[in-house]
Amino acid sequence: MSVAETTAPSLRRPVTSQQRWGRIGIYAFLGVMTLFFLLPLYVMVVTSLKTMDEIRLGQIFALPVRPTLEAWATAWSSACTGLDCTGLRIGFWNSVQILIPSVILSILLGALNGYALSFWKVRGANLLFACLLLGAFMPYQVFIYPLVRFYSQAGIYGSLSGIVLTHVIFGMPVMTLLFRNYYSGLPSELFKAARVDGAGFWAIFFTIILPMSVPITIVAVIMQVTAIWNDFLLGLVFAGRENLPMTVQLNNIVNTTTGERAYNVNMAATILTSLVPLAVYLGSGRWFVRGIASGAVKG
Repeated sequence: MSVAETTAPSLRRPVTSQQRWGRIGIYAFLGVMTLFFLLPLYVMVVTSLKTMDEIRLGQIFALPVRPTLEAWATAWSSACTGLDCTGLRIGFWNSVQILIPSVILSILLGALNGYALSFWKVRGANLLFACLLLGAFMPYQVFIYPLVRFYSQAGIYGSLSGIVLTHVIFGMPVMTLLFRNYYSGLPSELFKAARVDGAGFWAIFFTIILPMSVPITIVAVIMQVTAIWNDFLLGLVFAGRENLPMTVQLNNIVNTTTGERAYNVNMAATILTSLVPLAVYLGSGRWFVRGIASGAVKG
């Protein structure tokens, strides 16, 4: 009898009762936690499908007797967000106009900074990276007043370009940190070979570095889309009345002090506001894990 044959049975150890009960306990705990986090979503959905007469009965966990999408239509097109009763649709398109250029510019600049700090070692690069890293952990409130003064002098306060620039500024430190740590794990031989072949700064960046940055770019997109879409403070301060994002308009709907408080409309408006980041997470969650595993937290 060979050594493999004698050792093979010992590798197939039977599951003990203690291990079996341990697994059952883990699955039970995960199930309870899942129900705990899904319960608010369930309440929001069933409330948004009820009429106000049914909501007044106080049966918060009961399914709607006659489900209706009237609250959803009201939240989208006719709910009052202050003096205007045009619903969330204007805020949605405002958020889209803010989101797209902010995400593209912040990620592109973060990738460019990370590339320069990783491969083009210049004097003071570590100090610059330390300053950018410090900016990633400083609260927004510290910068609000100086930025308001600066934007007012520059004539971009309350404009679309002003709020986009704000998101790019606040997103650049985190994006630089992500891309710099990712690029530090790439083989430097590729960069050196490209330099020997005569490629310059921009040629290496666009033809070699960016095509290899797909995993970390997906991570950056998820982080920026979530942060920018869910932002309330910066949109309230810098967007101006004509460019208020969806989150600000949602706050105006929920916190109205006039008329009847329509809980079904409030719940529908909240779900509508969260659909974009939720869709991003559900659609690219596995890519997010891949990007993190391939170097997003190295360095």
